[in-house]
Amino acid sequence: MKLYIHALFLGATQLFFAQETVENKWSGSRPDGHAPISVMGDHTHGKGEFMFSYRYMYMNMEDLNRGSENVPFSNALRPNDIYMVTPTQMPMQMHMLGAMYAPSDKVTLMVMANYLSSEMDHITAMGGTFTTEASGFGDTKIAVLYKFFNSNRQQLHAQVGISIPTGSIDEMDVTPASAPNEVILPYPMQIGSGTWDPELALTYLKQWDKFSFGTQARTTLRLGKNDNEYRLGNRYSINNWLALKATNWLSFSGRFELGAIDRIEGANPALNPMMVITADTANSGMTYANAGLGFNLYAFQGGLKNLRLGFEAALPIFQNMNGVQLRNKETMTLGLQYAL
Repeated sequence: MKLYIHALFLGATQLFFAQETVENKWSGSRPDGHAPISVMGDHTHGKGEFMFSYRYMYMNMEDLNRGSENVPFSNALRPNDIYMVTPTQMPMQMHMLGAMYAPSDKVTLMVMANYLSSEMDHITAMGGTFTTEASGFGDTKIAVLYKFFNSNRQQLHAQVGISIPTGSIDEMDVTPASAPNEVILPYPMQIGSGTWDPELALTYLKQWDKFSFGTQARTTLRLGKNDNEYRLGNRYSINNWLALKATNWLSFSGRFELGAIDRIEGANPALNPMMVITADTANSGMTYANAGLGFNLYAFQGGLKNLRLGFEAALPIFQNMNGVQLRNKETMTLGLQYAL
């Protein structure tokens, strides 16, 4: 009898501490267990777990900024400036497919491919209008996420990855000045970077019973120059988000981002920087702040268990641009994530 009671006591103790250990960890099995859908590399997985994801992003750029001030299109065109053409709007759509796999509790592997399509509307100094288009597969990203710790309902992990230049930097289209021939399109209309770019990030996560918080510092570094004799600017950002767990299947989030993009280095010799503002590398790079509101729907049980639907709408708060550039407007991101 004493042996039975002793064994029962040991079993109960082990169950208690096991439950306490699980409850003491940051958990992805909540609607707010993932960041807003626009944030990449925000979470890791346990040993042997897979996750597949699809994201759709729509981003619109419209009107002009000179520095941080909104200016009319005429401000960028002759005789007020040197340019013959300015863009007026650029909507962009991106489809992203991703996969994650954890060979251990410490390490998660990630790969992401994307398909982009862009249009750019223009106006000339003579009052004419035209549109150029570009589409195709962009650069492919692979990364390793390493978890430093997961305790006290907090997690810290780092990401080390590289962007592989699978996207085109030779997109062409017909313009009124080149018709009927195609000419190479300016930098914002190119689909890839043309360079092998390291991507680094550090993410901290914290959970409470009804709330969760995350912050992520991220940078993309451009190395060397591509075959067209330029490289895009380095990117730096700090993302912060707070989410409310409304139910076991629904959470709401708010996100705030500060960021900077360096100027383009070098220049494509096939582009005339006096023709259109997007062909002049002086009109590249910026500092910015934006904010987003979103929600996550999470299937915590049943046949669709571990399926997650996320949505976020974001708007710029501040943007200070080098030279004159299109203003960033609304960005909307919709995505599905399925873990198994």
